[in-house]
Amino acid sequence: MSEIRTYPKTANEARTSVGAVLRTLETSGKTSRTQKPNPRPAGIGIGSREKGGSTAVPRWLALCVGAAFASWCLGCAGPPQREVVVMGMIHGGHQTSERYGIDTVKRYVRAIKPNFILCEIPPDRLKAALTEFRQTGAVTESRVRRFPEYVQAIFPLIEEMDFVIVPCAGWTQEMSDDRRAKLELWETTRPEASQEVDRAEQAAEQEIEDRGLGADPLGIHTDAYDEIVKRGLEPYNRLFNDDLGAGGWDHINAAHYALIEAALDTHQGAGQRFLITFGSWHKYWFLEKLEKRRDIVLRRPQDYLGG
Repeated sequence: MSEIRTYPKTANEARTSVGAVLRTLETSGKTSRTQKPNPRPAGIGIGSREKGGSTAVPRWLALCVGAAFASWCLGCAGPPQREVVVMGMIHGGHQTSERYGIDTVKRYVRAIKPNFILCEIPPDRLKAALTEFRQTGAVTESRVRRFPEYVQAIFPLIEEMDFVIVPCAGWTQEMSDDRRAKLELWETTRPEASQEVDRAEQAAEQEIEDRGLGADPLGIHTDAYDEIVKRGLEPYNRLFNDDLGAGGWDHINAAHYALIEAALDTHQGAGQRFLITFGSWHKYWFLEKLEKRRDIVLRRPQDYLGG
């Protein structure tokens, strides 16, 4: 039987530690000018609106080499390292996608066999949603019901698998409402900036479609996908991050990541496997942070099913 665990207990507590993350970003000159969630309500489309130098080693290759090296080391030194898998979700798209539907999400989770699932649900929403699901088989909690990957895939797996669910979304309703109101206002008061943001996002979505990377787990979990998303979100982050405050792209990702990192830091046992399930447009932001850790091995979802 799976359980819920929260580190810390509320998103507000998490934001006390987010300051340190933001200060690190500011020091490196990245705080306000790089990325974004869908300016429309989260849970719709590819992500929650939320590099590409020719000399860089592709992330997929680095992950494969790292995983292979770690596996080789297991035979000669110490206990296995913890594995972390970042699995990009397409939210409502899971209900219509032929390649990345609900059954496919279940297949991946079963194959990965996580000890912990770090999910895109706020700490103050998960317990009520799970209680309702166990009692009725449905979820009406507003923030959770928009994510079929939980309501139709992960929650039903609770009875057959043994994993801990950790809520890691930094969103609050107040933050979401504030962001939506500002973005709607700026469509008329900052039209040029809003149009630049929309053009960049639309171009990214079109490139993802043209290259056959969208709505397909094998395409979503590639460096190419992450590079397109990061480039498409650059105007949103550069133009709106600071003015959106806590709901800005870098800011909200820092809040999410503070909760993710708290869970990783809490569970230090060798051989643990963590599955992070967030909107696919958040994925590159988390991977850039996780790649700096030396106490984990990053794996791709397809490492467990082939491809």
